[in-house]
Amino acid sequence: MITVFWQFLVLGLCSFGGPAAHIGYFQQTFVVKKKWLSDEDFTQAIALCQFLPGPASSQLGMYIGYKKSGHLGAIVAFIGFTLPSFALLTFLAIANNKFGHSVIVEHIITAAKLLAVVVVADALWGMVKKNLTSIPTVVTALLTMIWLMVSHGLLGQIFPILLASIAGYLWSFKTQPVLNQHLIKPIRPHIGLVAVFLGVLILLPLIATTNDGLKLFSIFYQAGSFVFGGGHVVLPLLQLMLDGMVTDNTFLSAYASAQLVPGPMFTMASYLGASAMPSMPLWGSVIATIAVFLPGSLLLFAFIPAWKALFSHPRLTHAILLINACVVGLLGSAFINPVITSSIKSISDIVLVIIGCILIKKYQCPVWLLAVLFLIAVITIV
Repeated sequence: MITVFWQFLVLGLCSFGGPAAHIGYFQQTFVVKKKWLSDEDFTQAIALCQFLPGPASSQLGMYIGYKKSGHLGAIVAFIGFTLPSFALLTFLAIANNKFGHSVIVEHIITAAKLLAVVVVADALWGMVKKNLTSIPTVVTALLTMIWLMVSHGLLGQIFPILLASIAGYLWSFKTQPVLNQHLIKPIRPHIGLVAVFLGVLILLPLIATTNDGLKLFSIFYQAGSFVFGGGHVVLPLLQLMLDGMVTDNTFLSAYASAQLVPGPMFTMASYLGASAMPSMPLWGSVIATIAVFLPGSLLLFAFIPAWKALFSHPRLTHAILLINACVVGLLGSAFINPVITSSIKSISDIVLVIIGCILIKKYQCPVWLLAVLFLIAVITIV
């Protein structure tokens, strides 16, 4: 448990760049270096987390913790990865500090974004070599990227995975026309956890009208239940749901502050929760943070058994190939936007990224050392 907590705490302290970058950090740390899970398991976990509402990178972290040390490992992984951004954003909300205007902070963020480009590129290249091994898989990945350019949110993420699984399933009838029934495992989610998820979602708003803490919990739980696509998507939904509880300036400050700190962007809930309960800001931050992450966590563990059965189903071998290709397309799209578009602003940035890719790929440069080198370079160039 100490090992799991420490590994995720370190990542929570340095994982800038959003969900795509977090996936890159996880792939390099837990697949390449630590070998806590295989490439196949990692790719399938990404597909599951993309399929569910909630913060995909945090759900992926919990899945890795679960694979290493069971359900308690998942909780420890979540705490380690979320704690730094939770603490920083809660502090910023309480202090109402103009942290984002600091020059050194701007340099750190610039260097961290460039590092994210290198890390995601390295992870993406590894997944391309592993999963795009035939014309159908390459075409699936490209079509997924094209689809994501013209769509957003729930439809953008889930539709290509569903379509790929259906196409692969139909494809399997050509290669396996007859299948023994005893080979097929039942595909069922954990009904109890699904019931808890739905029960809280439906019943809590009915009983939370008279208590500020319960009302705040209900609002953030609903936001975490319906949001696909990460922190950038949850902000406008929360702005509507928290109307009258916090100001528009507070929302802008929460979003800007979440950009400045490492870890999951969903912890902007920490800032908003502290702002919504000014008399008890720490308590408000804790309530909002737990509430916004809880729905995705419940659904993750509800669907892990079904996902395992799905990926061991003999009829779905081709579907799995195309789903994995979809995941590569999803990460490739995120690599282009927002990772590259928000990180590379000049020729010097391109040069630094190329040098970073060479250092990390050819010379196995540690990520922390590359981060230091990037920060020095950014300060020197400016």
